[in-house]
Amino acid sequence: MDKSGVGKVWLVGAGPGAPELITVRGAKVLSQAQVVIYDHLVSDELLNLAPSDAELIYAGKRGGGQLALTQQEINRLILEHARAGKRVVRLKGGDPLIFGRGGEEMLALAQAGVEFEVVPGVTSPIAAAAFAGIPVTHRDIGSFVAFVTGHEGEAKPSNAGVPWRELAAAASHGGTLVLLMATARMEQVMNNLVEFGLAASTPAAIVQSATTAAQKTVLATVGTLHRAATEAGIKAPTVIIVGQCVAMAERLSWFEERPLFGRRILVTRARDKAAVLADRLVELGAQVTSLPTIEIAEPDSYAALDDALSRLGEFDWVVFTSPVGVERFMARLSLLNRDVRELAKARIAAVGPATAERLKAYGLRTDVMPAEFHSEALAHAFAERDVRGQRFLLPRAQVAGQMLPKLLLERGAKSVVQVAAYKTQKPAARGVARIGEAIDAGELDLVVFTSPSTATNLIEMVGPKALALDAAAIGPVTAAACRKLGFNVVLEAREHTIPGLTRAIQDYFERLKGKSSSQS
Repeated sequence: MDKSGVGKVWLVGAGPGAPELITVRGAKVLSQAQVVIYDHLVSDELLNLAPSDAELIYAGKRGGGQLALTQQEINRLILEHARAGKRVVRLKGGDPLIFGRGGEEMLALAQAGVEFEVVPGVTSPIAAAAFAGIPVTHRDIGSFVAFVTGHEGEAKPSNAGVPWRELAAAASHGGTLVLLMATARMEQVMNNLVEFGLAASTPAAIVQSATTAAQKTVLATVGTLHRAATEAGIKAPTVIIVGQCVAMAERLSWFEERPLFGRRILVTRARDKAAVLADRLVELGAQVTSLPTIEIAEPDSYAALDDALSRLGEFDWVVFTSPVGVERFMARLSLLNRDVRELAKARIAAVGPATAERLKAYGLRTDVMPAEFHSEALAHAFAERDVRGQRFLLPRAQVAGQMLPKLLLERGAKSVVQVAAYKTQKPAARGVARIGEAIDAGELDLVVFTSPSTATNLIEMVGPKALALDAAAIGPVTAAACRKLGFNVVLEAREHTIPGLTRAIQDYFERLKGKSSSQS
C-alpha cells in the first residue's frame, strides 16, 4: 500500500492450464495477495498458492459462455478492493494482454490513478503448440507466426477486422497461424483461408484443453480439420494451428506420450509434503489436484517432549516413526540449546528409508529399520533383539496407534515413553466444493492416501461422495483403514514410500491401458 492509502493491483497471467506453468514472479505475487479475482480456467492448485486468509472472487464463465461477472463489474471489484488498501491479484488465464482483456483493466486502473503491475504469463497459443509437439517457427519451414482471434469484440461484425487474404498469403509463404476462440467458427475460418488462396492441403491441427489431462490433439489439413475435429468430439477451449510446421507433430509429439497422460489424480497429503508426490506424478504426465486433508501442527503441550529431551541419556532406544517426527524432535532439541551428542548412548530405529534419510541429515545412523515401512513392522523388527529391561523413547504424533509400544512392552521393555512431537489436524477447507463437483462429474481417476487420517478427513471434508473414488494406499495399514471406510482400494504400494507409491500408480494405469487395448 502506498502513502495515499490505496493498494496495488497485479495483473497476473496464470498460464494455459497446467499450474506448473505459472511464472516464478506470478507465484510470488499470488502468495502475498489479499484479494484474488480469478477466471474460469484457473486451477485450484494456483488458488492454493494464495494465503489461507485471502479473499477469492470468481469472475469466470458460466455454461453457455455467459460471464459470471461483466467486464465492468470486474473493473469495479478491482478498483473497490485496491481503494480499500488491499493487494489485489487479477489472475487471468494465459497471458493478460493476449486476447485477455487485460488492456481494458489496465485502462480502468490508469484512469483511476491506481498503481498496477503486469506479470506476463505463458500464453495458450505458444503452450498448446509446444505441448502438441508443434514448433510454431522453424528455420527451414516456418519463419514467422501470427496470433489471430476467432471471436472479436461485440461491437464488430463476425471476423470483420481479420485480414484473411493477408493471413492466407502468410501461411502460404512459411508462416504459422495460431487461432484462438475459433471452435464455434472453425468451418467458416478454414473456408475463409481457402477462399483467399491457402491450399486446402495445408497441415492444420486443433488442440483441446492444452497442457491438461484433457488435452486432445487432432492433426488434419485446412480442408479436413472441421470434420476431423467434429468426429473426435473436440470441444472448447481449443487452439487451432495452421501451417507447414504442423506436420512435424507426427514426429515430435511428447506430452500425450507420457505414461500417465490423461490421468487425473487427487493427492490428499499435507500441503508441505504433497509437492514431492505431486511432482513425480506430473513428470509422468498426470494432472494432479491437491486437497490437503491433513496438516502438521504443534502439539497441545511440549511438556512431555521437553522432559524427555532433558534426560536423553536415560534411554537405550529412540524410535522415529516418521520424517516429521525427526524434524520436530531435532527442532525442539535445538530450541532447548541441546544437541545430538546427547543421543550418543542411544540406538536409533526408523520406520522406513525416508525417516532414516532425515536422521542421516543430522548425522545419526539407523540401527533398526523394518523390511516393510509401518509401525507394526517396526515392532516386529525388534523380535530378533533382546529388549528386556531397556528403555524406549517414541517421539511421534500426539494421537498415534498403540501397537508398537504394546509389542515392545510384551517383549520385556522396561519402559516405553511416548511423547508428542507434533499433532495432525484437518486444515481449513479450501477448494472442497470444486473437488466435490469434480467427483460428481467423474473427473478424477484416483485418490491417493498416505495415512488412514488422510482418508478419514477426506470423507469428513467432501462427504460420502468421496467413496466413489478409486483409492491408492501407501501401505497395508492405510489400505486396511480405507477399506474399512468403504473405499475401493485398487492398489497398495509394495514399497511403502513415495517412490514406491508412484511406481505402483504407474504400474496400475499401465495394466489398465493394456487391458483396454486387448479388449479393443
